[in-house]
Amino acid sequence: MQFIYVMDPMCGWCYGFQPELELFLSNRPGAEISWVMGGLAPDTTEPMDPALRDTIASYWRQIERKTQVVFNHDFWQLNTPVRATYQACRAVIAAQSIRESSAVDMVKAIQRAYYQLAQNPSLDDTLIACAESIGLDKPRFQKVLGSAQTQAQLNQHLDLTRRLRVSGFPALFYVNGQGEAYPLTLGYCSATELEQRFGQLPTE
Repeated sequence: MQFIYVMDPMCGWCYGFQPELELFLSNRPGAEISWVMGGLAPDTTEPMDPALRDTIASYWRQIERKTQVVFNHDFWQLNTPVRATYQACRAVIAAQSIRESSAVDMVKAIQRAYYQLAQNPSLDDTLIACAESIGLDKPRFQKVLGSAQTQAQLNQHLDLTRRLRVSGFPALFYVNGQGEAYPLTLGYCSATELEQRFGQLPTE
């Protein structure tokens, strides 16, 4: 059983969706899931303008009301936010390259740093600390993070995101035996909703 999960580690709705995804997958222990980095925002060093900061901060409140997760709202006072998520995506790809099946661990480490510890995941120092927290070697991670191969892999992830016509995150697809991808969600939903939609898929 195979799934494709298109997300971004700096997407608040993906953070809210994580418990629902884990509950859904807990009933399918043999399932394989490919973590695809969709890339919310390309590289920049420009600080967010105040209007965007206020908008994203308001999203966090909405997500808290809708889901089981909580946010550390001190982030907005403790950091200079930058609307750039590609480096966090590269960090997940780099972790997966170094140690198989570590994408989920790296995503959760970034989410914890960002949303719970109010650390800035647009900064390499934060991402390196996340990598160390899941047991990856710091010099090796730094090398892979900045490599041309990791950038090429990110480009492949972004291309797959476009081919799947994903316009928002989280997006979860079931892949059948013929390699056909069926969307289970294109946006946040509950594990119960995932179960219902999965049960309605055409049988192979």
